[in-house]
Amino acid sequence: MKLAEIIKAVPKVLLHDHLDGGLRTSTIIDLANQINYDKLPTRDPEELAEWFFRGANKGNLVEFLQGFEHTIAVMQTKEALERVAYEMMEDMKNDGICYVETRFAPVFHTSDGLHYDDIMNAVLKGLEKGKKDFGVGYGLILCGMRNMKNTLEIAELAVNYRYRGVVGFDLAGEEGGYPPKKHIDAFQYIQRANFSITVHAGEAFGKDSIWQALQFCGAHRIGHATRLIEDIHYDEKGNIVSLGELAQYVLDKRVPLEICLLSNVHTGAISTIEEHPFRDFFKEGFRVFLNTDDRLMSDTTLSNEYIVAAEKFDINLDDIEKLNINAMKSSFLPHKERLEYIYKVIKPGYKEMREKLLSLKEY
Repeated sequence: MKLAEIIKAVPKVLLHDHLDGGLRTSTIIDLANQINYDKLPTRDPEELAEWFFRGANKGNLVEFLQGFEHTIAVMQTKEALERVAYEMMEDMKNDGICYVETRFAPVFHTSDGLHYDDIMNAVLKGLEKGKKDFGVGYGLILCGMRNMKNTLEIAELAVNYRYRGVVGFDLAGEEGGYPPKKHIDAFQYIQRANFSITVHAGEAFGKDSIWQALQFCGAHRIGHATRLIEDIHYDEKGNIVSLGELAQYVLDKRVPLEICLLSNVHTGAISTIEEHPFRDFFKEGFRVFLNTDDRLMSDTTLSNEYIVAAEKFDINLDDIEKLNINAMKSSFLPHKERLEYIYKVIKPGYKEMREKLLSLKEY
């Protein structure tokens, strides 16, 4: 079997994926036609996919985010939101994903008069229908936006829907000039509710952003965390000699790091894949796992992220299993459900693949 076939077939867990960053281009075009949205650069699905990728692959986060103008524009009705959520679940199934935590910012879907409850019910309806039809588990994370002042309102919305599919709260958007500590009221609300927190930090801004996310905001996971490498010290030969206080804390407390390889290149968080700190994080025992971030913008899938890691960082099937167990341990599902996925889905899936490869004398 080819590497791509193996990776696609084994069960995988995806925890950092933006719902509005993963639409099918055919769906974008169809929805645009329905609402007479005329700002798309092309009506050809393949050309549109290339346009999104080309626009996102400019090496800075601000330009990377510009493509969302179009995806969000066609996600302003209940029917569109339900469809996008449902199709995302089908895409997960087709990529061998057994559990996904998708995230989105409800505030971006109110321009045509939808209320938050309309938005939430539509997305959750699509996710639930997808779970039933495709057998993929899900959790929904609500994003507050760094440059907005209504993050407490979104935090309250997340908690209100905690027993209907929402599993956590996130802070997203451009990091520069918008430190997470400015939204401390939202995070304190989530903490008092004993709910789950992930924060985009250490992507476009330095390690201080990660420190704030942990110590001011109480983050249980960190999105990206690429700049944590600034707190790891190397000798002249490139060997790790020591960890700074922050990196040691993240390692010791088993803080999960949501690594997004290709996205980090496209946003300029790193210059090349080869320079990504993932290899060192993994080697040192940090709790890391791979994610897609925005599948449309980065022209990627979770399988593709693992293929890239295998080719660039020489990880093997055992490593891929470990990384996906890391992801499942780090999900915002209840503990018992996490264990069920690990012992009834993930481990049996990799065991079956090893047996298959042994029978083919390829492992």
